[in-house]
Amino acid sequence: MSGNDFDSQVAIVTGAGSGIGQACAQMLAQRGAKVLIADSNVGAAERVASAIGSSAMAFAVDVADPTDCQAMVDAALSHWGRLDIAINNAGIGGEQNPLGSYSIAGWRSVMSVNLDGVFYCMRSEIAAMAKTGGGSIVNMSSILGMVGFANAGAYVAAKHGVVGLTQTAALDHAADGIRVNAVGPGFIDTPLLAQLSVEMKAGLAAMHPRGKMGSADEVAELVTFLASEHAANITGSYYTVDGGYTAR
Repeated sequence: MSGNDFDSQVAIVTGAGSGIGQACAQMLAQRGAKVLIADSNVGAAERVASAIGSSAMAFAVDVADPTDCQAMVDAALSHWGRLDIAINNAGIGGEQNPLGSYSIAGWRSVMSVNLDGVFYCMRSEIAAMAKTGGGSIVNMSSILGMVGFANAGAYVAAKHGVVGLTQTAALDHAADGIRVNAVGPGFIDTPLLAQLSVEMKAGLAAMHPRGKMGSADEVAELVTFLASEHAANITGSYYTVDGGYTAR
């Protein structure tokens, strides 16, 4: 991929204030895109946008609120006049409990961000893209979008749901020129795992045949490829970036 693959294209990245979202936003901008940096933490979004420069704009969004998601898309349209790329990356980890004792509040919290939020974002993004001839959406699932993981029922269910939403949206909107794909990272060394001990991180790394967790930039490379015209015939697909985790 060249340094100007996304010239004159406009992108939205949710959860772009840190981790994988930040890496995706930076890579898209480096390759020519104008990027709306959307995050629930507006200070983090502003920091990332400031580091990118004039081709980026920060926006505070709660993806669990459909009104916020529409306002986010409207902001990109108002500022740049179009929307070509959307990376729906915002997500939370949630509580760790067996399913039989998983709290209702915890379930609803995870599902509202990790699954409902992807639906709300896509609904607004698709409408905007269809008006200008199409675009590319990449939804952030997880390796846990295809396998289970103990004590993470809500997260696993939501990420499986993201894969299903992705496939369905790809079928529904292929005629609109909109491609929709999902990415399933393994355990990535990001701020989402910052609360884990060194021992716990080492245990997670050991689950991957490569013997280490992945990096945000490694995920961003795949995301930007799927967003680009190099992936013009790819839609409705789900790709892992997991160091071999799901091949066991």
